[in-house]
Amino acid sequence: MPLSGDTALDPPAEWEELRARCPVAHATLPSGDTAVYLTRYDDVRALLSDPRFVRPTERDNAARVAPEGMGGAAVTGSAAVSIPDRGAPHQRWRRRVGRYFTAKRMTALRPGMTRLAEDLIDAMLADGAPADLRASLGFPFPVYVICDLLGVPAEDRERFSHWSDSFLSVTRYTADEIRTAQQEFVAYMSGHVAAKRAEPADDLLSTLIAESETEVGEGSEGSDGGGLSHDELVATGMGLLVAGHETTANMIGKMVSMLLCDRSRWERLLADPSLVRSAVEESLRFDTNLGFGLRRYIGEDVEIGGHVVPAGSTVVCSMPAANRDERAFDGADTMDLARTPNPHLTFGVGPHSCLGQALARTELQVVLETLLTRVPTLRLAVPADELRRTEGLLVGGLREVPVRW
Repeated sequence: MPLSGDTALDPPAEWEELRARCPVAHATLPSGDTAVYLTRYDDVRALLSDPRFVRPTERDNAARVAPEGMGGAAVTGSAAVSIPDRGAPHQRWRRRVGRYFTAKRMTALRPGMTRLAEDLIDAMLADGAPADLRASLGFPFPVYVICDLLGVPAEDRERFSHWSDSFLSVTRYTADEIRTAQQEFVAYMSGHVAAKRAEPADDLLSTLIAESETEVGEGSEGSDGGGLSHDELVATGMGLLVAGHETTANMIGKMVSMLLCDRSRWERLLADPSLVRSAVEESLRFDTNLGFGLRRYIGEDVEIGGHVVPAGSTVVCSMPAANRDERAFDGADTMDLARTPNPHLTFGVGPHSCLGQALARTELQVVLETLLTRVPTLRLAVPADELRRTEGLLVGGLREVPVRW
């Protein structure tokens, strides 16, 4: 657990059997704890949409992902990350931060993203083939974007990468290493928030700080009021940096690999670049190497797929398995670059769906558009079955994406 296919891009054979015969299964997590495992689209969507059920924290006696309680619950429930995660305070936090991640705001950032992608690709081309697309483009691109958005120095990106990996670790780091990295990360971001408070700039954290200070003057602060507390600002910066490092960076490499492993897909996009947006959505749906899935803590008995799941259970929602459900998608195991509508669950759904999905979509579209324009002859430098998964983290990815042109 999580299940994996024969190659880094293939779905596990067990998904189809589980959806058909055991859609509400029991699975042993890396920690040794047991959780309920969902693979059908309707079940996953219904549970993620239900505001009663949220991600576990250390307040819940929930199934742990990894030994010693690390790998999600301990992190999100610690003093390190104090974003309100339940009820009205969570919704107020989402409204406060989410308005800076609308599709309209991301469109305004698009020209700058395109220039950045062009510069990174030009540098890759200048260094010559073969190249590792993940190292040359997939990793640095979203890192530079999120660093600029938050006003943190991009030269610290190697430290951010280590802290992000520790944040998402299941088996890669020991509990002591994770604890140390988290303490360093909190100290760094706390100092950064304090520096922005002293000397504001034109970035997201400075804006959130200014708004919070204005509202404190009016008598409200923190998750129970309108503005964000210091801890919430720190947690917001940390969460966005983690998302900007691992998730989008990994998705860039996986998307390009999926489009190149059957080069007729790449050729179709070259012939019709208007398909870029739907191709990005289909890459998000088709990705089987998404990682662990979303956990939800069940605080009361609930019926799922005709089975009663008792209160106190931890449920793992496998979005990639649900995204391959033939009940929801015709030709679910075929990558259809023109698929529409495409209501995939990769970003979750409901009150806890991914806050930064407009940013991720814009980044993926910009990267794909720029690669098609700048490097139309791009191809994988190794057979697709030789691509290697990233191991030991909550999120999936590829270690390298060797390419030539």
